[in-house]
Amino acid sequence: MYSNKSKGLLKCLAIAALGTTLGLSAGVSHAAGEKFVMVSHAPDADSWWNTIKNSIKQAGEDFNVTVDYRNPPNGDLADMARLIEQAAARNYDGVIADIADFSVLQKPLGTVVAKKIMLVTMNSGTLAQSEQLKAIMHVGQPEYEAGLGAGKRAKEAGIKSFVCVNHYATNASSFERCRGFADALGVDFKSSTLDTNGVDPGVIESKVSAYLRSNPKTQAVLALGPDSAPPAMRAVEKMGLKGKMYFASFDLSDEIAKGIKDGSIQFAIDQQPYLQGYIPVAVMAIMKQQKITDLAKVKEILIANPKYQARLAEYGLTPIYGPRHISSGPGFVTKDNIAKVEKYAGQFR
Repeated sequence: MYSNKSKGLLKCLAIAALGTTLGLSAGVSHAAGEKFVMVSHAPDADSWWNTIKNSIKQAGEDFNVTVDYRNPPNGDLADMARLIEQAAARNYDGVIADIADFSVLQKPLGTVVAKKIMLVTMNSGTLAQSEQLKAIMHVGQPEYEAGLGAGKRAKEAGIKSFVCVNHYATNASSFERCRGFADALGVDFKSSTLDTNGVDPGVIESKVSAYLRSNPKTQAVLALGPDSAPPAMRAVEKMGLKGKMYFASFDLSDEIAKGIKDGSIQFAIDQQPYLQGYIPVAVMAIMKQQKITDLAKVKEILIANPKYQARLAEYGLTPIYGPRHISSGPGFVTKDNIAKVEKYAGQFR
């Protein structure tokens, strides 16, 4: 038998070894209450997730819980699956995860639920997938509706054709964005979708250039995020189409914000990622601390929480509350509201 002190030392060493083996990010919030973990698919190089990391830190502070953040350093989904299995083995009070690939993650997420650990899904994945996993709720942007709304804006501007630059074709949600935009224009989304086979900026730029040369009547480019927008913008600019080609993107970055301000990007579809981190932590903390499972009551308590309301007001965030799930978007960032949004872009927006 080990002494309590020895047990604690061994536990610390085991956790440290785990982080060294997989190159994991350390916990970002340290408090005295329940302990949760978020597992994302994002590689270390994906700066878009910084906003979500900030949000779980602040949620941990506001609700007096500890929140760890784990991710596969290179974005490998098999590593993500292992991280979820390890989270289940460590018996966290709650697990938050995105459904980057349902076929890969269904089994490990099922293990979390089977152990009666609270599960909230966020960001990637569909509501149907979340419910099939028996998650408490899904917090994210309904991707088809977001793409549809963006496509309607483009149609009103006279756009009849487009190319969807899909840098993450293994994620089902990415196709929903393309399909929604295509349906709004009344075109076939498959022939309008360009799979860039990853996030290499040189490859994306080259493929977009090739597509536009082969399809010279293309009127618009839809990028699916900060990984694909800048190289697609460079392709457009090098072809002498900057400011002439209708360009829209999902999500925000410094380069996307700059494009909105100079008129080369018409708008960005903002999924308000801060909410995707903060709300799952808050919901699970309320359920655990108040010992309730009624989601209507949970949301009532959340909405009335002054710290939560202060965060929403400060960052200009507007969630949409459904009977079970909570939508974090879409919102549209244009020249009219970019000044307020970019103040927090990359940190809290």
